[in-house]
Amino acid sequence: MRIAIRLASVVAVMGAMLLPAGQAIAEERVCRGTIGATTVDNLRVPDGASCALTGTTVKGTVKVETGAKLVARRIRVVGNVQAEGHGSVTVVNSRVGGSVQLAQGRRANVSGNRITADLQSFENAGAQTFRNNRINGNLQCKENAPAPAGGGNVVGGNKEDQCARL
Repeated sequence: MRIAIRLASVVAVMGAMLLPAGQAIAEERVCRGTIGATTVDNLRVPDGASCALTGTTVKGTVKVETGAKLVARRIRVVGNVQAEGHGSVTVVNSRVGGSVQLAQGRRANVSGNRITADLQSFENAGAQTFRNNRINGNLQCKENAPAPAGGGNVVGGNKEDQCARL
């Protein structure tokens, strides 16, 4: 019996050594209030909450949920800034390694940023300003009421639809 238990233990340990190491799961930080110059994995602004970021580094994605408000200044995001049904989103003087995506929300101000991929605004119902951004991808705006305002954006791809003049 002891030999069988030892053998089973050895087989289990050897099998575990042959399996690839598990990938670390990125943690999600919920923001209600203010976060300063610190580094987080992913960041979520939950329904109806307000979040202010200053000098924050986000190694993943910033997600802004229904009715939530985000004010971000001088932040660095490795991934995307995604907002759906948001109350307001302000991202100024920041760097975004992916895209900024605003959908079916209200107000937005995206100004003075470096965006590696796209700036997209679809079906929003509030004033939006896109000014003086460097966008490596496309600037795409559709079905917003009113149409976004702004200018001075340097776009590596295309300026499309409602944002063609920005």
